[in-house]
Parts: sequence; structure tokens; C-alpha cells
Amino acid sequence: MHYNCLIVDDETELAQMTAEYFNMFEVSTAFVVSVSECYEFFKKNTADLVLLDINLGDGTGFEVCKKLREEMQLPILFISARQSDDDVLVALSVGGDDYVKKPYSLSVLLAKVKVNLKRVEQMKKLEKAGSGDASTGAISGSINNAANSSNTEKLVLDEANMAAVVDGKKIVLKAKEFALLECLYRHKNTIVKKEVLFDEVWGDSFFSDSTLNVHIRKLREKLEDNPNEPKLIKTVWGTGYCLEV
Repeated sequence: MHYNCLIVDDETELAQMTAEYFNMFEVSTAFVVSVSECYEFFKKNTADLVLLDINLGDGTGFEVCKKLREEMQLPILFISARQSDDDVLVALSVGGDDYVKKPYSLSVLLAKVKVNLKRVEQMKKLEKAGSGDASTGAISGSINNAANSSNTEKLVLDEANMAAVVDGKKIVLKAKEFALLECLYRHKNTIVKKEVLFDEVWGDSFFSDSTLNVHIRKLREKLEDNPNEPKLIKTVWGTGYCLEV
């Protein structure tokens, strides 16, 4: 059976709760609680992404990550209560793609997972287009079409003119709108907390959520095809925003 996500965590209740939450949002998820169960899972199933704890009863997430990296290429995100920088560095050096510290927000973790799954899906489409039996020209056309499809969501900043370029169209912004977009762009494809936006865009002054929401709305009206269904500036409820480009 194929799943979007496998959780490997010996905190059974947390793993089960996280899996149930992800499944509610149509991210098909299974969980196991040990190293041995993880290896058994992959004998019978596949997954697009792994959430991996470090401390497991019969081994460590570090060794699991090394073994999985020898056999397959998929995003591996560590989830751990261990807080030291050394643990983060080791996790990334053995092949981890990200490190999420416990306790984590389910909504933030889900957003990270969705961003990675989106990239996995894009890679699958390109690989499928390139592995067909069609002629070279047909294959190239498929790849170009996929690239063009991806480019519909691309955005470039024009700092000299305080503008954004979307799909080749130049859109001039107001100073605060540009500052907000620039901040999101610096942290593109990651979640930017509201506190970070307040600090980097408005400085020491205090502004309410409604102020930020208004500016986000104005940006969406200028940049998105449909502001009510944004593809560029995504809301991470209760946390902040993510610019996906």
C-alpha cells in the first residue's frame, strides 16, 4: 500500500494523533513505533515522506535515516524533543531534510509536510515525462509543459522599482506591501510566523493581526489570479504565512 507519509515515533499517542490529524486533511499517513517496524513497513508498503524521531526503543533515527538513504530518495524530516544544535547538525549530516523540535504544532508540521509532498509530486511528473517511450521531441515537450505549469506560480522581485513580476507581468507595489512581500520572499517556501513579520516589516511598533491581514489581502489582490484561493501566499492558520514559489 502507498502512503503520503510515514511517522516513526515511539511516543505512540503522539504518533497516532499526528497521523489522524494528517489523514483528516487528506494526507494519507501511517505510523510505526520502532526501528524494526519501520523496516517491516517498507517491505510491504511505500511512502512519499518520513517523519522520524531520534530516540527509538530499538535503535536511533540516525541509523534509520542512513539506511533509508541507501535504498531510496524521499524527504526525511526529523521530529525530536532533543534541542541541541549538535543533534540538528547530525540529523542533517546523515541525510535529514529538516528538523522539527517537539512539542510541535500540528498545523505547522502539516504545512511543512505538504510543501515537501508538493515537490515530490512535481519530481514524479518530470520523471514520468522523461521515462516514456515517446520520441525525444515528445519527451522534451512534456518536460517543458511541466516546467511552464510550474512557472505559472513563480514570482520575481524587482527591488529597483519596488515591484513584483508574476508570469512576466510587472506589478508595482506600495512601500509596505513590498516590504512585506520581500520578507516573505527571503523566507520563501517556509512558514513565516506573524511575530517575524511584525518585527521585520513594522519594526518595534505594535500592529494587530487585522493590520497584517489587510496587507496580505492587498498583496493577494495584486498578485493572485484568485485572491480567495491563493496559490502564492498561503495562510498557516494560527501561525503565519508561507510564500510558495
